[in-house]
Amino acid sequence: MATLVQSELVARGVIEAEALIRVEELHKYYNLGETRVHALRGVNLEIAPGEFVAVMGASGSGKSTFMNLLGCLDTPSSGHYLLEGVDVAQLAKSELATIRNRKLGFVFQGFNLLARTTALENVELPTLYAHLPKEERAERARRALEMVGLGGRMEHLPSQLSGGQQQRVAIARALVNHPSILLADEPTGNLDSRTSVEIMQIFQDLNDRGLTVILVTHEPDIAHYAKRTVVFHDGKICRDEPVVNRPRAAEVLRTLPSLAD
Repeated sequence: MATLVQSELVARGVIEAEALIRVEELHKYYNLGETRVHALRGVNLEIAPGEFVAVMGASGSGKSTFMNLLGCLDTPSSGHYLLEGVDVAQLAKSELATIRNRKLGFVFQGFNLLARTTALENVELPTLYAHLPKEERAERARRALEMVGLGGRMEHLPSQLSGGQQQRVAIARALVNHPSILLADEPTGNLDSRTSVEIMQIFQDLNDRGLTVILVTHEPDIAHYAKRTVVFHDGKICRDEPVVNRPRAAEVLRTLPSLAD
């Protein structure tokens, strides 16, 4: 059943009605020696195509576990996770790997770039597992870098790029296989305030083009750029609400001093 938040967003024309992601009574346990940790406790949630959701919560609240499950990096102990109608909890490891490569794009706080390869080569990496021809791999990588404003930095190594530029390379890498969903885990955690807003502008622009974005952040100011916030506490969702007076990152940037000032 759709949440009240989703119903409101559908009525406003912000998102489409059919769920892209549906989790039902999702539980996750971890056994640490003789201790059993109950990380998720019966989570129910729907995310429709075109949403921009910020997932929040204190350390140990379950938000990171939830994102790992959404990213098919882990499997639930019980319950269901349906991605485009497919219960991914029932899939084999090879099938999960295919979903991660084709349907999901990942952006992390630490960028995770290969130090001795150029921006273009870093972005190309996911296409190797998609078995694309060499020419198409390079063309996709070039287009992705241009999309994030790095068309003139393709041959630079990560050490020759600023933190914000490295994160743009990481976003381009996440986009290169044309995913249905972009998952971003604290993507502004290593960035200054202005660069963080620049990254949020990229996410808003991508979302405006129809890409579903799910963002984990502990920063309320960053979460405010999303369309919807989902807050975890003790393994459960304690709050799920649309963002009111959502700022546009492009407009905020006009009020901030440039890094050269």
